Amino acid sequence: MAFRILVCAKQVPDTNEITINPETGTLQRDGVPSILNPDDANALEQALMIKDQYDDVEVTVITMGPPQAEAMVYECIAMGADAGIIVSDRAVGGSDTWATSNACKAAIDKYVAENGDYDLIFAGRQAIDGDTAQVGPQIAEKLDIPQVTYVEEFKLAEDRKSVEVKRQLEDGYDLIEVQLPCMLTCIKELNAPRYMSIGRIYADKDIKIWNADDINVDRNIVGLKASPTNVFKSFTPAPKEPGIKLVGDTEKDLAKALLINLKKKHAI
Repeated sequence: MAFRILVCAKQVPDTNEITINPETGTLQRDGVPSILNPDDANALEQALMIKDQYDDVEVTVITMGPPQAEAMVYECIAMGADAGIIVSDRAVGGSDTWATSNACKAAIDKYVAENGDYDLIFAGRQAIDGDTAQVGPQIAEKLDIPQVTYVEEFKLAEDRKSVEVKRQLEDGYDLIEVQLPCMLTCIKELNAPRYMSIGRIYADKDIKIWNADDINVDRNIVGLKASPTNVFKSFTPAPKEPGIKLVGDTEKDLAKALLINLKKKHAI
C-alpha cells in the first residue's frame, strides 16, 4: 500500500516585483511574475526527501487558483512530485483563508474518495502575499487531524506511523512526536528546495483541474461572498527619518555627544 503525501501549495506574485497604487491602496499585479510560494517549496522538498528514501511514496500537490496556477504545478512535478490537483473555479475566487480552507478540505476529501487515505500533509508556514499562516492550520482543523506549525526539523519514524518534529518558537523550540496522519507547516530552515530536473521538465504531467462541482463543496462557504475577512487598504510604510550620527575622537566624546542629544529630546 502506497504511503501518500499531500502538499498544499500556492502560486503567489513575486513580492520583490509587486507595488502598491498610492491612490487606491491596492496591489498592482499587472505584469508581476508569479512564483511557487517559498515556504511551500520547503514543504514540497520535505515530501520529496521522504520519496527519495522509500519506493512506495506518492506525492501529490494540491492548490487553488486561476488557470495559470498550472505552471506552478508543472514546476512542482518537475521537481519530483507525482501528480497535481488544481481547484479552479470562479465560485471559489476571492476566498479568504477560511473559505480557501473549506475548498481545500473538499478537494482533499475527493482525493481520498478516489485514491484512499493520505498519510501526511505538508504545507508552507504562510504565503508571502497574505502572510496570515492560517490556511494550513484551518485545513487540519476541518480534517480533524493533529497539526504542528513552524516545523524546522523533521524525522519520520521507522514504522512510518509517527513523526518527530522540532517546532520553532520566538524564544526557543518544542520537540513534538505526532501520530500520522497529521498536518505539518514548514519554514525555510527545514531544508533547501531542489531544482527542477531536465528529464522531469519534459516528462508527462499528471494534473487534474477540478471545479466547485467536482469537489462537491457548498458554494455558500467559498468565494468572496463567503469570506468574512475584509482588507480596506494596503499601503507602503513611510520611510523612517535618518538617524543621528555621533562623531568624536574618544568614547568619552561620543558619550558626551549622546548625553547632549538625549537631553535635547527630553529622553533623560
